[in-house]
Amino acid sequence: MKNKHIGSNFDDFLKQKGLLEATSAAAIKKVIAFQVQQLMGEKHLTKKAMTERMRIKIRIHLDRLLDPNNVSVTLLTLERTAQALGKRLEVQFV
Repeated sequence: MKNKHIGSNFDDFLKQKGLLEATSAAAIKKVIAFQVQQLMGEKHLTKKAMTERMRIKIRIHLDRLLDPNNVSVTLLTLERTAQALGKRLEVQFV
């Protein structure tokens, strides 16, 4: 039997299975969480210091941002995170 997926694009496969959007969102969130953790480490910021810089009262919001499996994050949270880290947020469609 010939495998119909040999030579095909993996994105096409995920799209066909209805998984492309969820998979892409999960991958992007993992990268964001990793980058934030790396920058916090470079700047020697604790979670408490980070929440203060982000002007959020409940640390669970930061915990959600740092959770690579939680894809629910707002642009406002990302903007506050970037500012707290001395960075600028850029969002683009490619």
